[in-house]
Amino acid sequence: MNHSATKPTDSAAKPSIGEYLIQRLQDYGIADVFGIPGDYVLSFYTMLEEGPLNTIGCTREDCAGFAADAYARVNGMGALCVTYCVGGLSVCNSIAGAYAEKSPVVMITGSPGLRERIHNPLLHHMVRNFRTQYDVFEKLCVAGAELNDPLTAFREIDRVLAACERYKRPVYLEIPRDMVHVRPEGAPPYEQPVALSNQGALAEAVEEAAKRIDAAERPVFLLGVEVHRFGLQDTVLQLAESANIPLAATMLGKGVVAETHPLYMGLYEGALGPEAVTEYVESSDCVVMLGTFMTDINLGIYTAKLDVSDCVYATSEELRIRHHHYHDVRLEDFLAGLAKRGLSQHSPVPTELTDWRKEPFQLNAEAEITISRMIDRLDEQLEGDTIVVADIGDALFASTELTTRGQTEFLSPAYYTSMGFSVPAALGAQVARPEARVIAIVGDGAFQMTGMELSSIVRHHMPVIAIVLNNSGYGTERLLHPGEYEFNQIHSWQYDQLPEVLRGGTGYEIHTEGDFDRALRAAWEDKSGPSILHVHLDPQDCSKALDRLGKMMRETVTQGK
Repeated sequence: MNHSATKPTDSAAKPSIGEYLIQRLQDYGIADVFGIPGDYVLSFYTMLEEGPLNTIGCTREDCAGFAADAYARVNGMGALCVTYCVGGLSVCNSIAGAYAEKSPVVMITGSPGLRERIHNPLLHHMVRNFRTQYDVFEKLCVAGAELNDPLTAFREIDRVLAACERYKRPVYLEIPRDMVHVRPEGAPPYEQPVALSNQGALAEAVEEAAKRIDAAERPVFLLGVEVHRFGLQDTVLQLAESANIPLAATMLGKGVVAETHPLYMGLYEGALGPEAVTEYVESSDCVVMLGTFMTDINLGIYTAKLDVSDCVYATSEELRIRHHHYHDVRLEDFLAGLAKRGLSQHSPVPTELTDWRKEPFQLNAEAEITISRMIDRLDEQLEGDTIVVADIGDALFASTELTTRGQTEFLSPAYYTSMGFSVPAALGAQVARPEARVIAIVGDGAFQMTGMELSSIVRHHMPVIAIVLNNSGYGTERLLHPGEYEFNQIHSWQYDQLPEVLRGGTGYEIHTEGDFDRALRAAWEDKSGPSILHVHLDPQDCSKALDRLGKMMRETVTQGK
C-alpha cells in the first residue's frame, strides 16, 4: 500500500491532532495499541478507548513495549501508549530492543501541556527539563517528533510513521496534553518522498551478483531477519527454487521461511550450530547474505569463518559484492532485479542436508524430563499456525531445535537478548493473530521479571501456553562462570499455582516425560484460557547448543580475554 497516497481524513471534518494520529495508525494496519494510562496522556488514551482502535492494558510499561514489539513482528507495525517520563523512561529497554532487531513500533507518549510549562515550573514526573524524555528516545528511535505546533503536527505524524515503515525501526511521538484536541486550520497533507533505487547502481549490482552466483559451484543463501521485516520471503523462495540454491538462516532469522522447505538446511551459527550446515556454508564459493546482520550471536560468538568481503552482502542499509559497494539500492529492488534477470540452475542439494524428517518421539514416561527431550516432544506438537516465543538463555538455544512450519512463527530477542521478553510478547503475538496457537518458552529468571503479564492474558481469556523452565537459577551464567555463586540462584516459585492467584488458566507441575506429555496434550485442547507448564529441570541440565556456547565464552567472561 502507498500510505502517503491514502487520504487519512476528510479535510472538511477538521480532525484534531489526536484523531488524525489514530486514523493514520489505522492506515498503516495497526488495529491494537498496548499501554498503561497516566494523567499526561489520559486525554489521548480516552480518545483511543472511545475510538476504533483496541486498547490492551498491560501490567508494566516495559511489558507493553515487548507486546507491541511482538505485535509488530507478526502484524507489520505495532504501537504503544504511555505517560510522561515515569511511563516513557520505563519502556526504554523495550524500544532499544525493537531498534536493535528492526521491529517497527510506534511509541506514543503524553507530556505536560504547553500552557503548564510557562516559567518552567517543577511539574511531577519531569526529569531535568521538559526535553529530557525526547532527548533519550532520539537515541533509541529512527525518527521522532513533539507535536507542539498545530501548523506542522499532521506533517510530523506522517513523516514519523513513514520512517517507521521504511526503516522497520521504532519511532517516537510526544503529544502535550493540551494539543490532543486542537484542530489545525488548513494543514496540508504530507506527501512522502518515494524512496527509489539508483537505477544504474541497481542494474550493475544485479548483474555482478547474478554472474557470481551463476559461476559458483556451491552457492548458498544465508537469510536474516530483514527478509521477514520487509516481507521478502516469497521473492527469496522464488529465487532459490528457480536456481536450486540451498537456504540457511541466522538465529535472528529463524523461521523466516518454513524449515520444512526442501531447500532449507538449518541454522548457521558458526561453531554453535549443526556441523554439516556450518561446513556447507563456510565451504561455499558464493555465500549470498540477504537481510543478515553480522552480530556476535548470528556469528556463533565470532566462531563463524565467513569473510564478508568475499560474499554478496545485501541489507536495507548496505549492498556489497566482494569489495564493490553499491549505494542507494533498496533490498527489495535488488531481490526483484535478481528474480527478473533469473539465475542459472545448480546441482541438486545433498538430501542429507535438507531432509528435516525426524525419528518419531519415543516417550519414556517415567524418565526425568530434560530440556532436550522436552523440545523433541514439543516439536511433534507444532502446527503450521503455531507461534513460538522464546526468551533468552536455554529457552532460546534449546528452541532452535524446533522445526518452524510457516513464516514468522518463531519470535525471540536473539540479538538484543533482553530477559523477560517472552510472556508479554506472547500477549502481543496473540492479539496480532487471534487464531494462532502461541507458546512462550521462558526460564524461571526471565519469568520472575515479567511473568505477571499473564494477568492480562487471563483477563482476555487467551489460550497462551507458557512453559516455565525451572532450574532454580541463571543456567547460562552457571556455564559461563561455574561455581556455587549466590548471584546465579533464583528463589523457586510454585509456578503451576499461579492460575489460582490470577483467577484464570490452568497449571501443571512437571517432573517426568510422562508429566510433560499429559500436560501438553491437555493444554493444547484447552482454549478457555492460558496454561502454565511448570517444568522442573536439573540445575546442571542444558541443551547441546548452550553447552557449546558456555565452553567458548567461559574464558572471555571470567578473565576478560
